[in-house]
Amino acid sequence: MLRIDPRLADPAGAFAHLRSSVAGRLVAAQTLLPRELRLLVVEGYRPPALQEQYFSESVEELRVLHPDWSAVRLRREAGRYISPPEVAPHVAGAAVDVTLCTDTGTELMMGTEVNATPTGPDGACYTASPDISREAMGNRHILITALTAVGLVNYPTEWWHWSYGDRYWAFIAGAPHAIYGLSGGPSLNGESAPAG
Repeated sequence: MLRIDPRLADPAGAFAHLRSSVAGRLVAAQTLLPRELRLLVVEGYRPPALQEQYFSESVEELRVLHPDWSAVRLRREAGRYISPPEVAPHVAGAAVDVTLCTDTGTELMMGTEVNATPTGPDGACYTASPDISREAMGNRHILITALTAVGLVNYPTEWWHWSYGDRYWAFIAGAPHAIYGLSGGPSLNGESAPAG
């Protein structure tokens, strides 16, 4: 059974929903983990308005730090950490932020927290970062092995971010196009499954 973490819960509970193809892959990946471990879903679907809010906040933070940057540069730099709403995989229900925990719910050491800033000085958020402990490397290896085995792809600046069927997945998998685009809401156009 997958575990759901409410730390990024939105009022409608959309965070706990995914495309059924993504949820099914997570369930399959769960069976590949050592018996004492569980996948911990932190965030799946993100409503477009919330994505817009996160992106706008990121642009504004950069504007304060770099008042001389143009609007184009601010948007580009903000997009290095959080996707612009029009291309964001979470709004398609095709992406999931996930980590590992024990069967009692204790999170494993992964080198950083989920959603830590990838542009930090040590680069520890990068999936292949050498700047994390041996224990964190081992735990990431367990996560990577299980999720890639079921066809999910990782966004390499965020060890926790995995997807199936979005634009990035299509690019990495060599698919001719994405399966999923911007969703109409938590129902995910009739193809939805609670992550747990």
